[in-house]
Amino acid sequence: MKKLLAVSFCLAAFAMGAQAQTQPYSWSNLPKAEVPVFKKDTFNIVKYGAVADGITLNTKAINSAIVACSAKGGGVVLIPQGLWMTGPIVLKSNVNLHVSRAAMVQFTDDKSQYPLVEGNYEGKPAVRNQSPISGSNLVNIAITGGGIVDGAGNVWRAIGKDRLTEGEWKKLVASGGIVSENGKSWYPSEGYAKGNAVKDVSTIQAGKSLNDYAAYKDFFRPNMVVLTSCKKVLLSATTFQNSPNWCLHILMCEDLTLNDVHVRNPWNAQNGDAIDIESCKNVLVENSTFDAGDDGLCIKSGRDADGRKRGMPTENVTLRNNIVYRAHGGFVIGSEMSGGAKNIFVTDCTFIGTDIGLRFKTTRGRGGVVENIYIKNIAMRDILGEAILFDMYYMSKAGSTLGMKSADFPKVDESTPQFKNFYVNNVVCNGAGRAILVRGLPEMSIKNINLSDMVLKADKGIELIEANNINLKNITIESKDTKPLINIENSTNINLDGIKYANAEQLLSVKGERSGNIQVTKTNTANAKNKAEFSAGANEKMLTIK
Repeated sequence: MKKLLAVSFCLAAFAMGAQAQTQPYSWSNLPKAEVPVFKKDTFNIVKYGAVADGITLNTKAINSAIVACSAKGGGVVLIPQGLWMTGPIVLKSNVNLHVSRAAMVQFTDDKSQYPLVEGNYEGKPAVRNQSPISGSNLVNIAITGGGIVDGAGNVWRAIGKDRLTEGEWKKLVASGGIVSENGKSWYPSEGYAKGNAVKDVSTIQAGKSLNDYAAYKDFFRPNMVVLTSCKKVLLSATTFQNSPNWCLHILMCEDLTLNDVHVRNPWNAQNGDAIDIESCKNVLVENSTFDAGDDGLCIKSGRDADGRKRGMPTENVTLRNNIVYRAHGGFVIGSEMSGGAKNIFVTDCTFIGTDIGLRFKTTRGRGGVVENIYIKNIAMRDILGEAILFDMYYMSKAGSTLGMKSADFPKVDESTPQFKNFYVNNVVCNGAGRAILVRGLPEMSIKNINLSDMVLKADKGIELIEANNINLKNITIESKDTKPLINIENSTNINLDGIKYANAEQLLSVKGERSGNIQVTKTNTANAKNKAEFSAGANEKMLTIK
């Protein structure tokens, strides 16, 4: 009888566990990441010959400590206070690399210490220099401790003259390197300049060895921390700065936790993304600060056919209590999102001085479905472009689709990207170029976007192009340009509920014969000198004001 009860209890527990696993994610059931656990055994790099004189190359000593720690079942590899010069560090399973508070791990500017490897960049297999910190196919790994990791990125990156003061430019040119023929750019070396002139030079080609790419070695700037196909990853209380390329690239990993991480890159750092989470599952990023030269918190999942072949979406992600400064985007999905993205929750974040606040970008050829994205409690200030941007024309020209017939639309196939099912509420933005821009494709509109409870102060208002089922509720807009306040172009099923504004020259502009079913409710249209204007095939029957 006891055995029967025990078996029944186990089956019931299993059933409950299975039910919990299949319960849909929501704000009350957020995605979680399993955190690694380590033995307390400590391996001090000093005991392996490391010297903190800022000159001695400690590559062998640090890696030897990591190998020894992992071989004995894992534990902590301790980097004590001091300035530790090193080449590439390779992590191993069950190792917590603990960079002590006030310790600085300084990666060498000697590029010969970074051999060429077959890596992955911008969603595709690519030739790269070995990353300063890397790890592949590992379990239970961490970088912790409160110290500083510096990637010596300034010796790797090119830069435009327009991104420096005159004095900075003169000093940089005097230091060496190559100035472009038009005098507008500085390259770190002749090898970099050669690589920059060759299209798709980093693409891994059949029949070629890594030696065949040696002439362009300097061009293949490494991402600073690259973790690939790892499980149970923790980055905590550490500063990562001055990366040669992207700072943190987490690729095809499961159970990733970032807590109290700081990324510091110069505002003009070429491709200086703070963190790129690519094709990962079960992710928590919280209490962290990102100051980046490119995108801040970025979600990716591979590019074009390579990304679709991989078929690994980034999914089950929670981002909360984070701050982003100056980046190209505060929270970003894309543009390499060909494997898709879903079940992503972002809350209690602040973006200051970023080019765009919430940025969702893709383009024809990517494919992939981005869906079930939930965002709330976002504060922004001094946004250069859009506070909220959905754009399916990344790095391509968005020509007008007015007058275009369905027969002229590009064919919808696996390379056609999709954005749908976004829920964004409680957003405040004090200063932006534009409040909201939604720009879909004629063959694939952006669908089911729900934005509510917002106060947006911007130079321009709202623009909806090639969009379907867009719901804007309780949104206050303070816009300098109010002719019109809201522009709708070839978009259908648009619900404007409780739009608040002080005054407007024109509330709505409706364009395109494919626009329709536009509903305006609980909105004081008397504050507008002109309620609506219709053009390019649009007519008054498309609009209902209640």
